[in-house]
Amino acid sequence: MVVNLLRLCVGFLFLSLFTLIYRGFFFPTDASWEAWGYLFLSGLIGFVIGDLCLFQAFVLIGARISMLIMALAPPITALLGRIFLGEVLTLKNWAGMAVTLAGIALVVLRKADRSAGNGRFNMIRLSYPVWGVVLGLLGAIGQSAGLILSKLGMQDYDAFAASQIRVLAGIIGFAVLFTVLGRWRDVLIGLSIRKPMLQLSLGAFFGPFLGVSFSLIAIKYTHTGIAATLMSIVPVLIIIPSMLFFDEKVTFREVTGAVLAVGGVALFFL
Repeated sequence: MVVNLLRLCVGFLFLSLFTLIYRGFFFPTDASWEAWGYLFLSGLIGFVIGDLCLFQAFVLIGARISMLIMALAPPITALLGRIFLGEVLTLKNWAGMAVTLAGIALVVLRKADRSAGNGRFNMIRLSYPVWGVVLGLLGAIGQSAGLILSKLGMQDYDAFAASQIRVLAGIIGFAVLFTVLGRWRDVLIGLSIRKPMLQLSLGAFFGPFLGVSFSLIAIKYTHTGIAATLMSIVPVLIIIPSMLFFDEKVTFREVTGAVLAVGGVALFFL
């Protein structure tokens, strides 16, 4: 929670300085009320609910597995697009969903022997904590809902300014959460630790500032499903960094599952 709030605050500062230079507005005062409504709601769902679930999933099941589950975001986005934007799913789209789910299942599930009476039988069980997997799924749903709402709210509005509104919503949402839980002391402690703050600031530059803004630019000029598909290659891209920086051991099955999941996502929208 502390990381989420602080990175959004730093990201908002980056966005504000950039839009001041780029647009002449330090704050998105030129946005319509409709844009504010959709984008603010998008920020609450995407950052507060979605990211909070995703970050907690990182803690419980690791970054690679969490991001692999996030490969479900494009199919979820397509389903939400069908409901709210009237987009129709084809047979190939459904096939893409099945392949994506198969790739995720390959990593998250494993076979294990369980005794039953006098005999034994094979049973599929979760390789990772159930709650971690659930949080990963909630993170995927939050990202998908955020993209749909962003598309509805942004229209022809500037993507970086739209990101400002979304990030501001996230900051306000977390501020309320910290107030209710009485955890502002944790934020002050976090601010006092230099090395994590430097790392967090770098993450905020590439995340809430560049990453979020570029994702809005993507959905502005193309289909939300296609944009979500391109963003879903993270499970493959994150494998090598996970090995180098977190000392995580990667199995052949996990690599295969990651490639299969992303391949399914590609099939979904090709």
